Amino acid sequence: MLDTTSKALKILLVADPGLPSRRAASIHKRLEKLLQEAYGVTTTLHTVTDTIRLTPERELALDAVDDLRSDYPDVNVVLILTEIPRHTQGDPLVAEVHSDRNLAVVSCPTLGAWATKRRIIKVMMSSVNKLIPWDPDEYTRRFLLRWSNWSNNENSDHQSLHAHTVTGGPRLILGMTMANEPWRTAPKLSGALAAASATGAFGIFYSSIWQMSTYLSTLRLLSIGAVAIIVMVSWLLVSHKLWDSPRKERLATVVMYYNLSTVLTLLVSVVALYAILVVLILFGSLVVIDPEFMGHQIQQKAAFTNYLDIAWLSAAMGVVAGGIGASFDSDVDVQRLTHGQRMRQRVYTDNSEKSEDVDKTS
Repeated sequence: MLDTTSKALKILLVADPGLPSRRAASIHKRLEKLLQEAYGVTTTLHTVTDTIRLTPERELALDAVDDLRSDYPDVNVVLILTEIPRHTQGDPLVAEVHSDRNLAVVSCPTLGAWATKRRIIKVMMSSVNKLIPWDPDEYTRRFLLRWSNWSNNENSDHQSLHAHTVTGGPRLILGMTMANEPWRTAPKLSGALAAASATGAFGIFYSSIWQMSTYLSTLRLLSIGAVAIIVMVSWLLVSHKLWDSPRKERLATVVMYYNLSTVLTLLVSVVALYAILVVLILFGSLVVIDPEFMGHQIQQKAAFTNYLDIAWLSAAMGVVAGGIGASFDSDVDVQRLTHGQRMRQRVYTDNSEKSEDVDKTS
């Protein structure tokens, strides 16, 4: 137990902009309360938002954190919450403790897409315990994750918390996808949205589409929708150069995670676009198309399922057209949605004079 009878405990939490900073703000009071309960002293938690930079070797630029520490000279521990996906020793790296710096780094994506607030608190409490030990019988077990384990070298100044191999990879990919915020993709794809909406709307006014959707089986309609989604995702990957290829063997696993999270982010975005188009076209067709007129065109009594089939087929056409329309959207805006591009920006910002030496996917 740390002897803090003569001073309060002060901790600085530095979070990346975006999702990590929002997570940090949401857990601030709870984390501060738990720390105070653990150590039994007045605890102050300072939260700061700042981009965590990378060196050209893709290592955390921890020296830059020391500059932030200078603004809070009395802090006992510095915690970093970053959106950088980290991976060492074949497993995702959840957290890293540097005892010589009184510093701990927690990777937000490695904690997955759900229950991240609770997991962040657990990992941060466990990390602080490594730096300033408390009674292990009373508190330590409360803040251990079942699917992760700390390195066994307790005497080292550097300890790591790795996720298990089997579950860690999928959890990291889902966490990276959440950090990419797929729901914010739409404003970046204005060309795709315009093309998809305009093309999909044709289905309301052309009877040939009504007839075709009527005679297509449910399985074939579902297959057409799936193909349309795959086409748009593939086109976005190719046209905006979102697929990274590793130039260095040691980064192959990390780049694989980048690519899988990018594909999943685009897939979620395109599926959402498809669903929105189906709803809008269905509503429009119910308003515009008279049931008797439709029955005359398709030579059978019009039912709600006929309207739904029209909306589904028209939305598939719209999604394919949206992929082509995406070619007119800015590459820079779309690429910023991916982890790979954001990681490269961390290096270029602090090391612009060296940027020409940093290849695209190193």
